[in-house]
Amino acid sequence: MLDKIQEFLKSLGREKHCFDPMTVGDPLALKTAWTPAKGGGANFRTHRLIQISPERMEFRSSMASKLFCLIFLCIGLAVMILVPVSMYNEGRIGVNADTLVPCIIGLVFAAIGGTMLYFSTRPVVFDRRSGHFWKGWQDPERMLNPETLKCYTKLDQIHALQLISEYIRGNKSSYYSYELNLVLRDGSRINVVDHGDAAKLREDAQTLSKFLGKPAWDGM
Repeated sequence: MLDKIQEFLKSLGREKHCFDPMTVGDPLALKTAWTPAKGGGANFRTHRLIQISPERMEFRSSMASKLFCLIFLCIGLAVMILVPVSMYNEGRIGVNADTLVPCIIGLVFAAIGGTMLYFSTRPVVFDRRSGHFWKGWQDPERMLNPETLKCYTKLDQIHALQLISEYIRGNKSSYYSYELNLVLRDGSRINVVDHGDAAKLREDAQTLSKFLGKPAWDGM
């Protein structure tokens, strides 16, 4: 009990971190939000920035992120395959709870893992040749109206990059997750990535800042 109280008191101090946007020296920084653009986040590095060509950079899913998703997927598939096989060998397979319940649980795990893998491996692209940023499987160059995409903007609409932190309290552990967002000319934001490695995210933000020729506002 004492340990939990101490952890709670420590967390109160950590959560009081408050960034003053006036220190940026840009009027738009006072108009844009400095709260998380995307709630939640991992406590490890989920994405890494890669230069695909002189005119294109992408955030790619990290190996740790892929393994995390694959664990759920593989556990689910293993249960769905091994349980029926085992029951068949024992002569107990049939439309009954002993067969269906494990298969349903396995299906849930597989669905969760597959969904996480699908979204975590989505392309996150900055393309100077085409002048587009997008996040997802649809290439805006192949669309008549790319503005309909949820996570899309033209590069010339990007005013700055924004780095912010979010303190996440869980049942067993609490940690900081960090966001990299795009601040557009109208003050609106688009989330790029969020994960738990502050040093690497700062490094990626500086690299991206030079690539785009846009300032990086560090509110972490």
